[in-house]
Amino acid sequence: MKRVFLITTAAAATAASVAFAAGPTPTPQEPVVQQPVTPAAPAPLYDFSGFSFGGQLGYGDIDTDSPDSDGEGGVYGLRANYDYDFGNFILGGGVQYDFADIDVDGVATTDGLLRVGPRFGYDFGRTMVFGQGGYAKAYTDSDSVGDSDGYYVGLGTETFLTENVTAGAEVNYHEFSDFDAGDLEAEATTVGVNLNYRF
Repeated sequence: MKRVFLITTAAAATAASVAFAAGPTPTPQEPVVQQPVTPAAPAPLYDFSGFSFGGQLGYGDIDTDSPDSDGEGGVYGLRANYDYDFGNFILGGGVQYDFADIDVDGVATTDGLLRVGPRFGYDFGRTMVFGQGGYAKAYTDSDSVGDSDGYYVGLGTETFLTENVTAGAEVNYHEFSDFDAGDLEAEATTVGVNLNYRF
C-alpha cells in the first residue's frame, strides 16, 4: 500500500513539474475586426464654376420698321462669362460681341451687336442648358441712323469636351428702338455655335 502511494505521488509530482515547465496555458486572443474604410466622394469631374473665354460663329437676321427692310449675313465674335455651379443649378453672367456686316436695305449696315446680362441654367453633368437676357446694343455705319440701345433674350447649351474646353450653341432675339432716325425699330435674331476655355 505504501508502495502504491509512493508511485501515485511520484506520478502526480512528475505531471505537475511538466505542467509548470510548460508555463501557463495562453488565453486565446479575440481577432481584431477591421472596419471597412469608406472612400471619400470624388470631386465632380465637370464643374461649370469659374471664368470662361471663347469665340463664336453664326448667322444673323435683322428686320426694321419705318422703313420695312431686312438683311441677313454671317456674324462672329468673342465672349466671356463667369458662372457659379450650385450642383443642379448654375447662375452666371457675361458679355458677348458679334462683329457683323449685314446690309439692311435702304436703312444702314449693321456693324456689330453687343450683349451683356445674366444667365440661369440647369446642370446635367457635363452639359448645361440655360436661358439668358439683358442689355443689348446695335452698332451701324450710318451717322443719320446711329446706334441703338435695346434688350435681348436667348436660350443656349454648353457641353464639356475636355475638363477645360466646352462647346455650345445659342439663339438670341434682340429688339432695338432707340435709333437717331425717327421711329426706326429693329429686331435681330442670331443663331450660333461657340468654343470656350474654362479656367
